[in-house]
Amino acid sequence: MIRASLFVTLTGMLLGPAWLAVRAADFIGTVTDADTGRPIPARVYVEAPGSRWLFVTSADPAGTAVPYDEQWVAMPGSVDRHTTISAHPFRVALSPGSYRVTVERGKEYHPLTRTVVMTGQPRAEHFPLRRWVDMAARGWYSGETHVHRRIEELPNVVRAEDLNVAFPVTFWTTRSDQAPTTAPSPLRPTPSPAGARTDAGAAFLAVDATHVLVPRNTEYEIFSVGDRQHVLGAISLLNHQTVFTATMPPVAAIAARAHREGALIDLDKHNWPWSMMLVPVARVDLFELANNSVWRTAFGFRSSLVPPADFMTVETDAQGMTEKGWLDFGFQTYYTLLDCGFRLRPTAGTASGVHPVPLGFSRVYVHLGPTFDARRWIDGLNAGQSFVTTGPMLLATVDGEDPGHVFRIAEKGPRTFRVAGESLSARPIDRIELVVNGQVVDTIRPENRADEQSAYTSRFAIGVPLAESSWVAVRSFEVEPDGRTRFAHTAPFHVEMAGALVRPRRREVEYLVGLIRAELARNTGVLPPPALDEYRQALRIYQEIAGRARE
Repeated sequence: MIRASLFVTLTGMLLGPAWLAVRAADFIGTVTDADTGRPIPARVYVEAPGSRWLFVTSADPAGTAVPYDEQWVAMPGSVDRHTTISAHPFRVALSPGSYRVTVERGKEYHPLTRTVVMTGQPRAEHFPLRRWVDMAARGWYSGETHVHRRIEELPNVVRAEDLNVAFPVTFWTTRSDQAPTTAPSPLRPTPSPAGARTDAGAAFLAVDATHVLVPRNTEYEIFSVGDRQHVLGAISLLNHQTVFTATMPPVAAIAARAHREGALIDLDKHNWPWSMMLVPVARVDLFELANNSVWRTAFGFRSSLVPPADFMTVETDAQGMTEKGWLDFGFQTYYTLLDCGFRLRPTAGTASGVHPVPLGFSRVYVHLGPTFDARRWIDGLNAGQSFVTTGPMLLATVDGEDPGHVFRIAEKGPRTFRVAGESLSARPIDRIELVVNGQVVDTIRPENRADEQSAYTSRFAIGVPLAESSWVAVRSFEVEPDGRTRFAHTAPFHVEMAGALVRPRRREVEYLVGLIRAELARNTGVLPPPALDEYRQALRIYQEIAGRARE
């Protein structure tokens, strides 16, 4: 007896592709929560033979389905083509053959992948997703601060990804002489397939009780100064109240106005040419520790506009910077700024909408307790009551306090702090590391105790002796089956002794001074005097910090 799939293959070879096309039939899929049996929103990938990606539609008139199709221009293998669906069955017409269907939902469910063989007859399958952790039940709610999806599609997408808070970019510019607008994306051919963005005002948009859009956000992403191509970089103003019409640079006045309106300033990426000027001059609030170069698909950023310092020991291979090297570059830059006294709070952003990555693939969790509230979530993000993740979850306290806490000790002297918590993961954790003032001071062997949800828990408790003002953070790493690394990283805990500041290492400050001097030279004759003065201001600040540096 010939199996159906073999029969279809042989028949298709004899009769040709036209026969296969006319034999296409509906495949209907239903996604549910494996524990409750209730339908849930999700993200669906359908891969056809020849690495072709197909999009699904809703099989229910009441449902919605949003296709997503992005490819990184510099790397043909870096593609993300999926559909986010509402809590309704989905449909796709499939010709006879074998298909790979993957269903995912955010970070807290195990992905489910199946091979589906179509024989020219309609077929229906059920996809029960198993939750491995429920962070809301623990009082933690997720968000991301760099979103390029349109407001109109986000009610579908944030529920499919179970992302509690999203900050879509409403206003955007890529030129120093043009104010941010809602016009179609400036980095795409005109007209953009996605069309113009919508300014929905400053009030929060509630999708439902636990999913909220913060709609008024602006990104200055300067690639040209006037008509001259000259990259400066990106900075985002989050949750401002009025529309910004000023051009940038200079940056200080715009940043000050944003802060007066209660907005947060997000650095975007650390390796833009102007990033280290922005930190002291714009008084940046947030550092994207998981940024828009971290993808579900193949890593695509092999070079950097700004070189890492030699002391960062960033990993490279024959093609350039590796993904591990990119992550280390970000960590070490963040640690350098923390050591210099800039208490930046970590955040996450994917730039989903222009990058080949799902919304919320990188996300930041904020601790709120039993009740979700968007205003409190933003306040918690600003306070650093958070951790960032691309995979595992990481709950840590120092002397019982959440991340972001500042311990103020009247006198200097030895004191031991208790760092405790647990790392939760869908796969075994490779290691848990304790970071003090930018140095890994202890590596904890994870327990990886499996539970009935096929999840792993690694608890830890360790004493950390400190004798001077310091900051402390915890990070954990999960190695994927393909060898790639996913991580979680807490916001720092701060310890102030006798009111003293943390002392940076001299090599850290010299690196920052060198970057600013190089940018002053590169921008002289290009930027106007007020903008150049901001680089000089940053240089003076870093030189003052160098006065308290240690060898």
